[in-house]
Amino acid sequence: MKIYFANGLFSHADFNYNAALVARLRQAMPGLEVYLPQENAAINDKQAYADAKMIAQADTAEVLAADLMIAVLDGPVIDAGVASEIGVAYAKGLPIIGLYTDSRQQGAGNAKKLAALAEIAENQFHYLNLYTIGLIKLNGTVVNNEDALIEAVRARL
Repeated sequence: MKIYFANGLFSHADFNYNAALVARLRQAMPGLEVYLPQENAAINDKQAYADAKMIAQADTAEVLAADLMIAVLDGPVIDAGVASEIGVAYAKGLPIIGLYTDSRQQGAGNAKKLAALAEIAENQFHYLNLYTIGLIKLNGTVVNNEDALIEAVRARL
């Protein structure tokens, strides 16, 4: 199985998280082929040059060659590149597993947090774009931790 791993890759935090999680996936399921864009130096060596068309063509080809997409949804908003990749995967009919670990999803049963939704600018929860989430759910699922992600991948093997 070939997996396309979609996440931002420009901060050290994202770069290191991506590398660690992909290493964990590869260790948990030997033989799993994971395309991690930051490992493609031809387009992502930031000391070199790759224009917008080169990046779009290279990553789109990898999405289209994949059997499954993992899309990390964390951050203030879903990374723009990840959202684009989700759209390509959806159009191909590719199964997508979204990983959403934001701690603000907790407390859905807390009456005070729920009541705060009625107050202007007091949303205690994080918002994700529902169109993008809908594309994921139409072709797959959203999980909220790395262990659940690994199990969801295993279930698709």
